[in-house]
Order: sequence, then structure tokens, then C-alpha cells
Amino acid sequence: MALSRANSQIFDQPSFSISSNKSNYQERRSQCPGLIVHVSWKMTPKHGKEEFVTVLVRDPRIQKDTWHSHIDYEIFIHTNSMCFTRKTSCVRRRFREFVWLRQKLQSNAVLIQLPELPSKTPFFSINNPHHVDHRRQGLQEFLQKILQCPVLLSDSRLHLFIQTQLCPDDIEECVSGRTKYSVADAIHEFANLKRRFPVEHEERKNEENYADSDSESSSSGLGHSSDDSSSHGRKGSTVPEEP
Repeated sequence: MALSRANSQIFDQPSFSISSNKSNYQERRSQCPGLIVHVSWKMTPKHGKEEFVTVLVRDPRIQKDTWHSHIDYEIFIHTNSMCFTRKTSCVRRRFREFVWLRQKLQSNAVLIQLPELPSKTPFFSINNPHHVDHRRQGLQEFLQKILQCPVLLSDSRLHLFIQTQLCPDDIEECVSGRTKYSVADAIHEFANLKRRFPVEHEERKNEENYADSDSESSSSGLGHSSDDSSSHGRKGSTVPEEP
């Protein structure tokens, strides 16, 4: 099997690309003997496909409780990369969870300048489709950039954030080893909970036929989460978004 080295980068700081030229590689290793080198391997087109990571931030939905309302977004991941425990996943996250993630990633990779999140403005309205879509695009660009960095991909918090529904506190507990389950266990367990088998899918379709049509999300614009029993259609909430 013909293999070629590509996208080789240093995990520890400082970081630089390593040429596939063997003499150049050995020279740089002799200059920095204490560094750990991560080499990404990919098969040549003759034998297979290169690694890829597709990330989409989509389907903004209004979530409401008694006092507040906010928008959350679906994060869809599809990849063949060995860096990921699951090759396909979908989770929902809100803006302030993205803020938490960026702070944690930055604290663990102080020499890397992380991309910025979309700016938070006091004029943001959950009822303004332009505001919501602008934020969605910014969040997607943020994830696309950080998923290209091997140093950040080595942080378990990132994987738990995009492939489980654990809250930030539970993510910290898991990463710190204070839970009975490992990072991989958490990701696999969430994937199993989300899996739909044929019988379950048919039962779900039958239940939806009897559901009030107002509880379904619109196919365009903003929808309300079907998980929120108090959300029925788009009735223009005037409750301000919780930060």
C-alpha cells in the first residue's frame, strides 16, 4: 500500500510544518528533541480517499422556559478522520456554550490565536432571521477553523462539545477523570441514544401524524424545538434572549 505523509504538524509549542524530506525532518527533530511530533497519514488517490471533516451549524431553534428564551443550533459532523470517535454526529449548542468552549481551548493552547466568535451585540434579536443567520454563519466558521488545528483536536473538551450533549460542567468532570465513564464512553453512549432503528422510526412517524401541526418546526426560517412542549409554532416571542 502506497502511503504519503501530509499535514504533519507539531502538537506541542512551538509548531511548524515538517517536510516529507527525510533529511529536513531529522534536522528539525535534532533542533527540538523534546517536541512530540504528530504525523497525519493519508492514502494516495490510487488507494483511497484523503481525510476530511465536514462541520455544519444549522437549524436554529427558539428554546423557551418560564422566564427566558434563547436560540440553539445543531452541530453536524461528518468525517473519516481517525481523530474522531464517531464519524457522524449531531448535537445542539447555544451561543454561550461556544463562548465557554473558546475560553477553555484558549487556556489550554496559550500560544495559538484562536479564531473569534461572532460578536455579541445588545441589539441581537431572536426574532430577526438576519441576526440569527449571521450568528449561525459565524459559529460555523469558528468550528471549521478550529477543527483544522491538530493542537486543538487533541483537546477532549472539543470532542465532547461537538459529539455529546454533556453540559460544560459535565464535560469538565469527564475530562478531569471524575466520572465513571471515559470521553470515548460518553461519545458512544450519546450516539447510541440518538440512533433510530426502523421500528422506532415508524412509531415516531405514526405519533407525528397525530401531533398538533403547530408544534412542528417550519421548513424555512426559525423553528421551535419539538423537545419543548410549551413551544407551538412561531408566535413571535418578545422575551429577550438569555445570554
